[in-house]
Amino acid sequence: MNTFVDHLVVAAATLAQGVAWCEAALGVTPAPGGRHPLMGTHNRLLTLATDTYPDAYLEIIAIDPAAPPPGRPRWFGLDDEALQAALAARGPRLVHVVARSTMIDMHRWGLISVGLRPGEPVAASRDTPQGRLAWQILVTEDGRPDCGGALPSLIQWQGPHPAAALPASGVGLRSLVLHGVPAPARDVLRLRAVAVQASPGIALRATLATRRGDVVLESGHD
Repeated sequence: MNTFVDHLVVAAATLAQGVAWCEAALGVTPAPGGRHPLMGTHNRLLTLATDTYPDAYLEIIAIDPAAPPPGRPRWFGLDDEALQAALAARGPRLVHVVARSTMIDMHRWGLISVGLRPGEPVAASRDTPQGRLAWQILVTEDGRPDCGGALPSLIQWQGPHPAAALPASGVGLRSLVLHGVPAPARDVLRLRAVAVQASPGIALRATLATRRGDVVLESGHD
């Protein structure tokens, strides 16, 4: 049973910073997103869908300063002080990838069986003008994804997918390479059209096709 690239996660110190980065780096303004009350974050979205990566999109995410503390670690390692310092000093960057599953429990136990920590299932939702989006996502106890961010978080949508309401962007995901994911985990995930390597290296490297030419996004090492 395959998993699929659902979305790339670009973290920003503020959502305004993330929008400015997207306009400068990719030449397009991201679509409105929404707030995540469960995690105290908010986002903007940009479709990256292609024939190879159907329904893929880019999520620009930041801590929501208007939200109360969530009472638990936020997803994607956003509470990490070193990450927040790097975002403030050097701008937004790719930090993670989320993979879509239709059998999230099976994939979760498969990853646990090979010694990894995919996280616990968390039910989340947010309201949109088109209706409520609802999903189940795996989040680790400390909020930090495994394998330096290269092990995808697994998501299973319950109802509509956000990509269905996103306007065309002129940006598409061309390729994605993950480093530092053990071979047994690669075999569990069977992540379609992604080069999953056990060897060390930059955890995530995504190539996006834009109207200005290819743009490469890489995760950092702070």
